[in-house]
Amino acid sequence: MSHQSLYRTYRPASFADVIGQEQVTGPLAEAVKSGKIGHAYLFSGSRGLGKTSVARIFAKEIGCAENDLYEIDAASNNSVEDIRALSEGVYTLPFESPYKVYILDEVHMLSKGAWNAFLKTLEEPPAHAVFILATTELAKVPETVQSRCQVFEFKKPTRATLAKMLGAVAKKEGYTLDAGAAELVAMLADGSYRDALSVLQRVLSNAAEKSVSRGMVETVTGAPRQEQVHALVAALAAGQRGAALVAVEDAAKSGADMKLFLELLLGSLRSTLLLRYAPELRASLQSELGADEFSALETFANGQGITHAVMLAFLTAADRIRYAPIPALPLELAVLEALPE
Repeated sequence: MSHQSLYRTYRPASFADVIGQEQVTGPLAEAVKSGKIGHAYLFSGSRGLGKTSVARIFAKEIGCAENDLYEIDAASNNSVEDIRALSEGVYTLPFESPYKVYILDEVHMLSKGAWNAFLKTLEEPPAHAVFILATTELAKVPETVQSRCQVFEFKKPTRATLAKMLGAVAKKEGYTLDAGAAELVAMLADGSYRDALSVLQRVLSNAAEKSVSRGMVETVTGAPRQEQVHALVAALAAGQRGAALVAVEDAAKSGADMKLFLELLLGSLRSTLLLRYAPELRASLQSELGADEFSALETFANGQGITHAVMLAFLTAADRIRYAPIPALPLELAVLEALPE
């Protein structure tokens, strides 16, 4: 396996390598092609979506050499003095490129004074300066700044997109990731490419074999076990209140993260309902879920216990769990609501 982190090894090197951000890469590639380069861009989106990677690609595409590219962490360089120093340097000519490109990461962390100092530079930049501001909190970037930038929003990838990417990376590293394993890693990543590759690296570093199962991911990450989730789904499918409460208690006692346990449960309930009511989705669900999960959920779908009311009760629990003093309590309440006496 690579000694370098997987995120660095598989960091996109061109617009074509960037996955799932066509709404950003398309217009930027067109700007490069037409030569209509703006002086300020603002990239927003949650962490791990590739904002700085795309900024570097764009810099390279417009002919910016390494020594004319400046990356600044605005979280630690956020004072008026820091921005004044940057602004003074902007007016000197590039060393060997048509442009000097400044990438400011976590730009929402700039102080009010720093924003005011920066605004003047944004209003009257020299022709050779290109600013790319990156933020995870667009609402904290002043409107006066946003109005002077071309704003691009990076989207979170779907779990299926992440799972596909993880399978491809594992294959390049010489491993086979089964569908359940890829799905779980994708879920743990919570929509971040960087986090997905970090979790995958941890899993592959601990893999004794070249074939990686969901069970192996559960062991390495401490994620709730599939059989714990299935125990609760089985009890709900059979309408057994007591068994369902015991399943929740067993998961809690094992030290499972109940928020993640609930997320896994909702995924299983959703797939069960889709199998029952949309048989035309059977083939796609089979490839998405993996053989073991598909077989178990198909059995649950054949009964009538899992209904939309059951799903709704646990969806409500997802809202409640963030504030619950006892993490298992919203799930226990959902059981009682879903399976009335």
